[in-house]
Formats: sequence, C-alpha cells, structure tokens
Amino acid sequence: MKRKFKIFRYDPEKDRKPYYKEYEIEIEDGWTVLDALNYIHWYVDGTLAYRRACRSEICGSCAMRINGKNRLACKTQIKTLGKGTIKIEPLPGLPIIKDMVVDMDPFFRNLEKVKPYFIKYSPLPEEEQLQTPEERDLINEAAMCILCGACTTSCPSFWANPDYLGPAALLKAYRFIFDSRDEGGKERLEIINDRNGLWRCHAIFNCTEACPKDINITYYIKKLQNLAVNNQF
Repeated sequence: MKRKFKIFRYDPEKDRKPYYKEYEIEIEDGWTVLDALNYIHWYVDGTLAYRRACRSEICGSCAMRINGKNRLACKTQIKTLGKGTIKIEPLPGLPIIKDMVVDMDPFFRNLEKVKPYFIKYSPLPEEEQLQTPEERDLINEAAMCILCGACTTSCPSFWANPDYLGPAALLKAYRFIFDSRDEGGKERLEIINDRNGLWRCHAIFNCTEACPKDINITYYIKKLQNLAVNNQF
C-alpha cells in the first residue's frame, strides 16, 4: 500500500525559510511513522533529519508533530492515522536545528531548575530505604515520564513564555516532592510556586492529551498547586 507523507524541511544553513516536501512510498502492514521515516532516509532522501534511538517508546527521542498532534513516531501506527497524506513536523515552541530535530536545551534547562534528583539531608540509611505500596502509588505514574518533551511543547503557555517551567518539569518536581524518601520538597516547592511555575498552568489538558505514556499531568500539577496553597511544608 502506498502512502504519501508531507514532511517539514528546514536547514538554517541553506534555506531562507521552512518548506514542505512530499514523499510517496510503499509501506508494509504494521509500520509505524518511524519505520516510514527510516525508509525515506535510507532509500529516498538521505538529507532528511530526525532523532531516533530505542524504537521502544522509552527514550523519547522521536517525539514530533504528526497530523497536528505531538506523538512518538515509534509508537504511532500508520494505520491509525486514517486515509490521506500524513503531515510530519517538528515539536513546536523550540528552536529548529534541522527538519524535525529541535534544540532541546531550553526544555532541559527548565528541568534542571526543579532539582530532578534525590535530596537527602539526614544520614543515609545502612540498608535500602523501603516504601509502602501506598507511598509508591503516589509517584508511580509520574515516574513513568520519559522526558520526550511532547507535553511541554504542546502547551500554549510555554509557546508564549519560554521562562515557564512547563508540564514536564512540574511533573518531575511532583515525582520527587511526593516521594517518601526525598527531603527536598520544601525547596522545590519554593522554586515552582511562582508565576513562571505552577501558576502559569491554565489547565487546558494539552499536556495530558499529548503524553505518550498516558500520564495525567494536569492532575499532578493541580496536586502541587493544592500543596502550595495549603502550605503543607
């Protein structure tokens, strides 16, 4: 079966402005969008640039905009995209390096601001620090984030204000603030309790809809807002 792909192309070193180029290829049953991109890159146009790595929905490298929605190319089955031309674009809101490759530095700089690592002030335990099933349940879904950037780059608040921490950074803050083994919750809450943090979220659920791991990101941001309002630290 043949399918047509309309792909965003832009090389800042050569092109005055972005454009779209169409490719029509024969696809096989069960192909993902990443399979199609690989075929185009390997056999049709070797200049096409995009990121890929694990092909297993784990690394988040192949996040891009497919038919107007942020998705993982390795997860998106072509047969789920209906008929007609499939449109592929880079994630919005980030500088374009080339084609679907965007500069993720602003995304990771915001992530670093929330201290996305364990903070421990008391003496380290001699044995493994265990959690109850109830304690683990508080962070289990949030810990599934693969940092693909699909949520943050789907957020109009981030498009309008790159200083906004964004859904991914706030979710990572939640993951550690609500972890029973961590002791840095108060300082993280002070960082995100800001107009460019928790209070820039307008709960439009774009982040939740874009998440390839089906994490209810908006729900966890709201839990952080409740924590800040109630001043529980």
